[in-house]
Amino acid sequence: MSTASGHTSAIRATKVLGTPVKNLSGQKIGQIEDIVLDKQSNAIMYAVVGFGGFLGLAEKYHPLPWPALDYEPEDGSYVVPYSKEELKQAPADSLEALTANDGVGFRDQSYKYYNVPTYW
Repeated sequence: MSTASGHTSAIRATKVLGTPVKNLSGQKIGQIEDIVLDKQSNAIMYAVVGFGGFLGLAEKYHPLPWPALDYEPEDGSYVVPYSKEELKQAPADSLEALTANDGVGFRDQSYKYYNVPTYW
């Protein structure tokens, strides 16, 4: 099944992991490190995007609501409408902390921070 933009509505997680994330000006700001799924609603809670760091050191992991990511097939990347400053101030923590308590705390924080309509 295709989406309104002509993309298929299904994608394997292995194709998403490692995909670059860019801002609206085309600057790479990170990459998708993981995807957190909501087992009760069968929805994607958020993508875990790694910003900064070198070889995993000082890496910050940000939960970005899945609807905030727009895939650009010609560039092979996801684009987000946020500035570097907005991303620096966004909720972030370790991979383990992002999924503590079923990830609900960071899900709620990220949807509120980015002003994205909730799915729950």
